[in-house]
Formats: sequence, C-alpha cells, structure tokens
Amino acid sequence: MKLNRAIKIRLYPNQAQEKMLNKTFGCCRFIYNKMLEERIKVYEELKGDNQALYDHRYKTEK
Repeated sequence: MKLNRAIKIRLYPNQAQEKMLNKTFGCCRFIYNKMLEERIKVYEELKGDNQALYDHRYKTEK
C-alpha cells in the first residue's frame, strides 16, 4: 500500500525574494497559458484526425 505524506510550510521572503518569486510565477503562468492556447488551436485544426493529433508533440532537448 502506497502512503502519501504532505508537509505544509510558510515562506516569509524579503522584498527582493518576493519580487523574484512573483516574476518566476508570472513567467511560468505565461508559458503554461501560451502552450495551452497552442494545444487547443492544434486540437481544433486536427479534431477528426487522431493520428495527426498523436503525432503533434513538443520538441524535447536531449
């Protein structure tokens, strides 16, 4: 049986750290939304062609 555990912590960043965290989370949110927008667009274009949907993937670095 697998047991999941969680720990809650609270951060108290200074102003410089808070600014950096806000920039980082803003960038992450922007990238996520752009990729979601592209994926939705591709899905609408290739809705009937399951193989083309499967073949459409993002590039990965090796």
